[in-house]
Amino acid sequence: MADLEQIKERIREIVERKQNVTIAEIGWVVDRLAEHGYTTGSRDATHGKLFRVGRKRFMVNCHNRGNKQVKAYSIADFADAMIELGLYES
Repeated sequence: MADLEQIKERIREIVERKQNVTIAEIGWVVDRLAEHGYTTGSRDATHGKLFRVGRKRFMVNCHNRGNKQVKAYSIADFADAMIELGLYES
């Protein structure tokens, strides 16, 4: 199990990088948060994946087939969710 500080560090790294982020990286964060008692969930969508952590939901989009990188605006939505949960400070 990853330490909560390691999870926060990964969140910071993802948000600051914004490019070449994959859905799997976001999924890793959500899965680790579940291990720390957060209520989480996810489901596939047409162009990406919808994630839920606590009451906060955010969509991660990747519109180009065959391309694993998510759109930069999805990283902004992820960052907003993590800020609201107190896991990231901008």
